Amino acid sequence: MNLENLSILITGGTGSFGNAFVKTILNKYPSIKRLVIYSRDELKQYQMSQKFRHEDHPGIRYFIGDIRDEKRLNRAFENIDIVIHAAALKQVPAAEYNPFEFINTNIIGAENIINAALNQKVKSIVALSTDKAAAPINLYGATKLCSDKLFISANNIKGDRDFKSMIVRYGNVMGSRGSVIPFFFERKKTGILPITDDKMSRFNITLEEGVHWVMKALETGLGGEIFVPKLPSYEIKTVAEAIAPECKHEIIGIRPGEKIHEDMVNDSDALNTLEFEHHYIIHPNNQRWQGIREKLITTKAAHAVEDNFSYNSGRNTDWLSVKELRELIIEHLDPNFKV
Repeated sequence: MNLENLSILITGGTGSFGNAFVKTILNKYPSIKRLVIYSRDELKQYQMSQKFRHEDHPGIRYFIGDIRDEKRLNRAFENIDIVIHAAALKQVPAAEYNPFEFINTNIIGAENIINAALNQKVKSIVALSTDKAAAPINLYGATKLCSDKLFISANNIKGDRDFKSMIVRYGNVMGSRGSVIPFFFERKKTGILPITDDKMSRFNITLEEGVHWVMKALETGLGGEIFVPKLPSYEIKTVAEAIAPECKHEIIGIRPGEKIHEDMVNDSDALNTLEFEHHYIIHPNNQRWQGIREKLITTKAAHAVEDNFSYNSGRNTDWLSVKELRELIIEHLDPNFKV
């Protein structure tokens, strides 16, 4: 997909994913027509503007704004072709104690984005989701499930507009701010690593892989589907061993709203899930998608999963070892990492 002559806006553009996405786009399309980084943090925007300079990339823009502000979004979305929605409040314990702040950003903010996109004739939205949105037990996951439903239903209210909206759902992003790997790197100085539960598992994805799947959704998305990449799992205790084998482990119990294992597809989604070589899609249960589903199956590009299928981090068949985790840390996070 050639993005050179298109205008792209990314919400939450100064975050971990935003930085990786902007780096990828500018490496491939240094003269892109327009690339707008939309976020509310002026310091992070300034820091990012020193790394991705307007002098080197004339199409880049930095736009301060909050997704809670629909009026500001309408202004930012003028003449934008593609919106990548990465802005969210994400910390699970914080959501349990500040629920309406998460509702305002993750749900109301999503609705604001959809309204502004339809008003300004945006052609495509790709929204980032999380495994915590599948059968959620915490407030953060519940807000992301609501957000997913909004972006799916946006395809039903587009009228005659040239518009589609897709979702990419994945697991823990390796090395992102607030995630377990940088946390363990910080705590290894103390000689003790706090482990929530020694059976706990998570899906793992690198930032580069996350960007790849957003691009895949842009290239192949038909509107309304959730892309779920096939990912390896790791156990939290394996991460601890990979980073600091010399440290003692302190079992502290799971935090409010946490699961021992995460789902990306639950058994209730199975009837609307198709499997491809490297990913699954969960599609809406409507007449339009029934026709698309049949076509994808008959052309052998995809096949239906079993009725009781689920994609769970604890029942995964692909697991990262201590050695593999260390190799990923060196490749993606710290080339000088040594045990």
